[in-house]
Amino acid sequence: LVVVLLTNVFQLTAFNWLIKSSLSALLVAIPVIFQPELRRALERLGRAGLLLTRPSSEATATRVITHVSRAARELSERRHGALIVLEQETGLGDIADTGIKIDALVSSDLLETIFSPQTALHDGAVIIREDRVLAAACVLPLAENPPSDRHLGTRHLAAIGITEQTDAISVAVSEETGIISVAHNGRMIRNLDEGRLARILHTLYKPRFGERFPRWLRPEGGSKGSLPTE
Repeated sequence: LVVVLLTNVFQLTAFNWLIKSSLSALLVAIPVIFQPELRRALERLGRAGLLLTRPSSEATATRVITHVSRAARELSERRHGALIVLEQETGLGDIADTGIKIDALVSSDLLETIFSPQTALHDGAVIIREDRVLAAACVLPLAENPPSDRHLGTRHLAAIGITEQTDAISVAVSEETGIISVAHNGRMIRNLDEGRLARILHTLYKPRFGERFPRWLRPEGGSKGSLPTE
C-alpha cells in the first residue's frame, strides 16, 4: 500500500500499473507457496485446543467404543497385532499424514481387515477421528518415559508415546500374547477384556456440550476423565 501511494504521489504511472497488476497474482501465489506452512499452523491451532473434534453425540461415541472394543477382542483371539488411536481435542492431522488416508466409517470389520497380516496397512497405527477411520499405517512417537516392563515392544511404546504428547487414547493388541492394553496421559493398563476396555473408553472418550466451539465459548464444568487405577 505504501508503494502504491508513493507511485501516485510521484505520478509513476507505469510503475503504478505494474504494482497493481502484480497484487492479484501475489494474492493467489502466496497461499499456494506457503500451503504447507498454513496447514501446519492450522493444525497447531487444533493442538492448542481451539478447534475440537470430540464425538458429535453420545450415540456416536458409544458406537465407536463398541466397534473398537469388539475389534480388539477379535484381533486378540487371532493374535493379530493392532494399534488404534482415538483423537480427542488435540488434532492428529500431522500424525495421519504419515500414513495412508482411509476416511471410512468406523467398524470392527474394517479394523480387523486393516490389521490382518495379509494387508499392507497392518504395520503402524490407525487414527480415528469422531466416527471415521482417518488413516492407517501411521507412525507414532515413542514413549519418552517408558515403563520399566521389558516385555513392552515398539507397538506399546508408541501407544504410550502418542498419549504423552496429546490427549488421545490408544488401544494396543499384542501380536505375541494377544493382550489388550489401553493408554492415556502417558499411562497404560494391560490385560483387558472387551468389557473392561469398553468401560474404560466410556470413561475417557465422551462427548461434551459445544464440541465444535472454541474453548472460551464452552460452559464450565465436566472434567476430563483419567485412567482408573488397576
